[in-house]
Amino acid sequence: MFSKSKDQQPEAIASAQSNGKAQRSQRANAPSIISGDLVVKGMLVSSGDVQIDGRVEGDIRATSLVIGERAVIEGDIYAEDAVIRGRVQGAIKARKVQLCATCHVEGNILHEALAMEAGAFFEGNCRHSDNPLAEESEALSLRRPATAAQVINRPAPPLQQAAAMPIRTANGADERPIVSQRPPVTAEYKPIKG
Repeated sequence: MFSKSKDQQPEAIASAQSNGKAQRSQRANAPSIISGDLVVKGMLVSSGDVQIDGRVEGDIRATSLVIGERAVIEGDIYAEDAVIRGRVQGAIKARKVQLCATCHVEGNILHEALAMEAGAFFEGNCRHSDNPLAEESEALSLRRPATAAQVINRPAPPLQQAAAMPIRTANGADERPIVSQRPPVTAEYKPIKG
């Protein structure tokens, strides 16, 4: 009924299977997209390209990142390449940073290369670094939370150090905290006889 012989059928199946694999690999290279009506709370991590048109409340780590014009990011950005067209409130650490005319960035930028279009809003500090992502990983290791054993074995700060630290009040005046020189109160457990 079919014109193909039995010998040609395995070749056709193998060809169809290889085409399916090629289509899947092309889909794997497509960017991950956060659409305009989506709100994400938490950290985003991708080893590929990410395009955000919605709202993200958390840090973003990606190879290549595009922030759309209507996107809002409240968190830090870590990427190889970052194109910012929307609003970012947080630090940006990337090798290449492009601030487009429609962007509004409030935060510090650590970069290897920085491009800023006329009309871009940027409030913060920017600093050049030969490897901004390496500095980020060093900072993360310093911010790692202490273990319970480290907290228990940590010595308490002396009272003299606490008295030396000024506290700035709302009206701008420096005030020293009141430090008591009394020894700590100890309590004993006594069972009630009844």
